[in-house]
Amino acid sequence: MRSSTAATIGVGATAAVLVASLVQAAGEDPAIGAALSMSVPAKYKDLIEEAGKTCPAISPNLLAGLLKRESGFSPTAVSPVGAEGIAQFMPSTWAAYGVDGNNDGVRDSFEPKDAIPAAANYLCAISEEVKDVPGNKRDNMLAAYNAGSAAVIRAGGIPDNGETPDYVDAINAFTDAPAGGKEAIPAGQAAAIAINAATDKIGTPYSWGGGNANGPSTGICCSPNGRSGASIKGFDCSGLTLYAYAKAGISLPRTAAQQYAASEPVNPGEKKPGDLVFYGSSPANIHHVAIYVGGGYMIEAPRPGTEVRFSPIDALPDLYAVARPASHANKEI
Repeated sequence: MRSSTAATIGVGATAAVLVASLVQAAGEDPAIGAALSMSVPAKYKDLIEEAGKTCPAISPNLLAGLLKRESGFSPTAVSPVGAEGIAQFMPSTWAAYGVDGNNDGVRDSFEPKDAIPAAANYLCAISEEVKDVPGNKRDNMLAAYNAGSAAVIRAGGIPDNGETPDYVDAINAFTDAPAGGKEAIPAGQAAAIAINAATDKIGTPYSWGGGNANGPSTGICCSPNGRSGASIKGFDCSGLTLYAYAKAGISLPRTAAQQYAASEPVNPGEKKPGDLVFYGSSPANIHHVAIYVGGGYMIEAPRPGTEVRFSPIDALPDLYAVARPASHANKEI
């Protein structure tokens, strides 16, 4: 939820003309919002649907959400601590739970045909390991995938380690998003409505933790730099995007990382007005989100001490991904 100092577009006639043309383009584009019901790349859909039926504790949606959170569906991903592949197995865990899913005689954590069924098998195994831990069984299973079964058992539930609670929330947000429902607003128009809604809030103060589906709100304490939003009525980055898409009938989770997990991945070269742009180093470390408006610009709530504004999308050096909000009936999250 932070941003660097950047040149911005003024809120005068030039900006008005730019946004009007971009919103018109978004409204005329029927592809915006069109998506697979499971929010997965087509080449993995069959694998995930099959592996997601391995045991009653999991589902295709849950498995897809986990893979998206772990690697963004990248089969070549390697984490700073050495986790590998689309399912981010540590080598020691892979040695115990890896499978030869494609029957080529090799168990390869970088091969999705091996790693996806292995992830399903591992989830089923750890669900049994933590089945007697108090609390929500699915939450405990997901927490065990992230932190290990022993940590969940010791904590008596989700470990409060600064990472695992957000990890569980993000996968749950993706898993529980309605699939296959008809959107109340045509997809291209939804993007246009969201851009318009955000544009109407130009000049609104940044507030850490501020903003909801109803508009600006007072925030909370405190940002990583110690700035409190408790006395400021406004938006943080994900509060602005949540609000804008709520106006279009699309519910988004609260944080930037959760919004990434609940949206459809888009090739950066194919981004369209209305898509969300995410900044960070991995799905677990996304720190900023904004709405792409076209022409190399986004609308954002940048950081404490600033206001909602237009900025170049290269204002931050760590653009991680572009994703398209999933279209479904609005509900409070």
